[in-house]
Amino acid sequence: MNRIVRKFIDQAILNGKQAVVVGTGKSGLAAARLLDVLGARVRVADRDESVTPASLGALADRVELVTGEHRPEHFADADIIVFSPGVPVKKLAPVLAGIPERKLVAEMELASWFIEAPILAVTGSNGKTTTTTLITDILEQAGRRTFTGGNIGVPLCEYLLDMEPAEIIVLEVSSFQLQNCRLLKPRVGVFLNLSANHLDYHEDMDEYLDAKLNLFARMTGEDTALVHESLRPLLEGRAFTEGRVQWFDAAERFAAPHLPGEHNKSNVEAAWQAVRRFGVTEEQAAETILNFKPLAHRIEPVGEKRGVLYVNDSKATTLDAALAAVRSFDRPVRILMGGVWKGGDVARFAGDVKGRVVQVGLFGGAREELEPELAKLFPVTWDETLEKAVQRLASDAAEGDVVLLSPATASFDQYNGMAERGADFKRVVGGLND
Repeated sequence: MNRIVRKFIDQAILNGKQAVVVGTGKSGLAAARLLDVLGARVRVADRDESVTPASLGALADRVELVTGEHRPEHFADADIIVFSPGVPVKKLAPVLAGIPERKLVAEMELASWFIEAPILAVTGSNGKTTTTTLITDILEQAGRRTFTGGNIGVPLCEYLLDMEPAEIIVLEVSSFQLQNCRLLKPRVGVFLNLSANHLDYHEDMDEYLDAKLNLFARMTGEDTALVHESLRPLLEGRAFTEGRVQWFDAAERFAAPHLPGEHNKSNVEAAWQAVRRFGVTEEQAAETILNFKPLAHRIEPVGEKRGVLYVNDSKATTLDAALAAVRSFDRPVRILMGGVWKGGDVARFAGDVKGRVVQVGLFGGAREELEPELAKLFPVTWDETLEKAVQRLASDAAEGDVVLLSPATASFDQYNGMAERGADFKRVVGGLND
């Protein structure tokens, strides 16, 4: 437990309060632990009836667990209700009727109440993890002690419990996390881009955008909102923040040989504009950017067989992310797509990659959403599994081609996550004949 939490334990601000945590994932359990340490009476609610006290680990004997359909009595006596990322709060409206909005809190926001270090937060539909990781690497190489978490790695509540205080908190934040954030106040907030995403969760694009803009709602004049130029038509003239707004775009400022594509030029510029506000020099940033390597599952070359390059971009869960990946190559692309559909304009995507893509190999789910428009411009095949789809494209590919896994979908039809899907792609490629 770090010294920040010890200070708030002494202040007893939550001592004896009734807290309800919704969801028993990593973030939910971290929130429950923090609330317990701070002296609250904790009830954990999860719709999954397979969750047992054993699922709560060391919390099993310290908190109340209720499972099954949420009911009003689970929340009626709550002083604070903390939601795990991904819990659709609007769908809980009937059981939360009459409960003041001020009692509804996201896990990340709960943790932010107790954080003293400045927060640098990154959001957007695509590129969040690359940009967040690059920011962290630049800051660390420049001698700043950081914590990186949020949507990647460690939940913010866990940081408070288990780690020494950092000088700068670097967060990747998703719309799921931001939807119930009203008081989060980053020193620097970065908005990379916006495209159709998570429309299986959000009611529409307006709700999705509103969730993203929560990142900037509590800023004051000492804070900075870094916003990509592509968002200017949506946001210019809209009073979305009291912070200082700076627009940014792709730039040729730094050499980044391991980060191909126009989208990565924007990510690099965003990272630079963010870190320079913490005293990092251009020379310090340049050295880190020069040596920064692609992250796993993000336009990651995994091998070349018979002159065909195989690239793992399993992290591409939207059409815009897949488009950025395709545009990273000046070679013919045979693209693998499929999984759980999240929304988007397939016809526009098809038109944008025309002349670059020479074949589409669909696999698993989303065939009904993808095939009709793609088949108008490209040869399209479908296989039940990724393995069969890779083998088919490998047999069709010619020397100089790229076989690109960039699914434009979530992975949960056949995998436990995008990393597992990417690992499976690597396995299949490894088994192809040289």
